[in-house]
Parts: sequence; structure tokens; C-alpha cells
Amino acid sequence: MFEPRIVCFFCRWCTYAGADLAGTSRKQYPPNGVVVRVNCSGRVDPQHILWAFREGADGVLIGGCHPHDCHYQDGNYKTMRRVALLKPLLAQMGIEPERLRLEWISAAEGEKLVHVMSEFVDAVSKLGPLEYGPIAETVGGRRPAVRPAAKKAAPKSAPKPPKAQPKTRRAGVAKAPKKKLRKPVSNTTRRPAKKQTKRTPRKSR
Repeated sequence: MFEPRIVCFFCRWCTYAGADLAGTSRKQYPPNGVVVRVNCSGRVDPQHILWAFREGADGVLIGGCHPHDCHYQDGNYKTMRRVALLKPLLAQMGIEPERLRLEWISAAEGEKLVHVMSEFVDAVSKLGPLEYGPIAETVGGRRPAVRPAAKKAAPKSAPKPPKAQPKTRRAGVAKAPKKKLRKPVSNTTRRPAKKQTKRTPRKSR
């Protein structure tokens, strides 16, 4: 038998307190819901709802304070507008809008929480499992385990460029001889010049 998975975003001050009251009063309701406590229903972002559907939830239930009773003035009004805008978007994505539900439940309405939870679980059970995203295929009402994506192989390093080969002499071209440079002769190493003596003419005999 298919058992739906429900993600519940409950307001801390009203709906979550109502769930505590239902528990202390020993009220029985389907245990299909996973409760996420938030400070205010206005804290629930559309990305949180889409994330829940992507990760395998079959339905999302949002519970908040009654209008004019929000502890943060207008948080529940923001939630009301977001849900109204998100339902047409879910229909375009292939998700039934009935899988998303918004209810106002105060801290003293534990009985109402039991009724809403039971009714929502029955409605989602009739819709069946959500076939969307990476877990579109179901086997016997259960989702197959999602295998982790295979690691991509590291890219191979680029081949090193070939070393430049030494230039070879062209055939038939003679290499010009290098000119030898004479070392400069310093003044200290020069030999002193010989003094020229005047020759005296010899006297004839």
C-alpha cells in the first residue's frame, strides 16, 4: 500500500503548539508528516517547497496563525500570496496543485490539526506517488534508491610542446671564420724606445 510522504512547515506559535496539544490529548492522526518548525509561516520560501518536492515529498502542508493573529503582523498574508502564485507554477511543472495545502490552525485547535492531517494524507494517497525530478520511476509504490552520480574523470594534462631542435647548417654554405680580436696592449707592457745617438763622422787619416 502506498504511504505518502508529507513535509509540514508549522508556525512555532500556533500550528506547532496545536500539534503539541493534539499529542498531549492523545489524538491519533496519520504519522506520514515530517514536521519542520519555523518561527512564522512567512518564513517559508517557495524554494523550500520546491526543494521538498524535488527530494521526494508527495505533499507539502503549511500551517500558520489565523489572519490578524500573526505574531509578526503580516507574515501569514505573505504566505497566502506566495501559495496562490506558486500553485499555477506547480501545474506548469507537472505537479498537481492539490499536493500543496495552506491551513490556519491556532494553538487551541488540536482537533482541527488531526482532521486536516488525515484529510490531506487521504487526498495525496489518491493522487499517488509524485513522478517528478530524479525519482520519476517508482517500483511497487516505493522509490528506488538514487545512486550518487559517478565522479568525472580528471581531465588529462595537455601534452608538452616538443623541444626546439638545434639549427643545422645548410648544405653548401660555408661557415664564415671568426675574426680574432687583438688584445689591447697596455702602456705598462710596452718596451721603452731606444735612444737614438748621433753618429760623429770619422776623421780621415
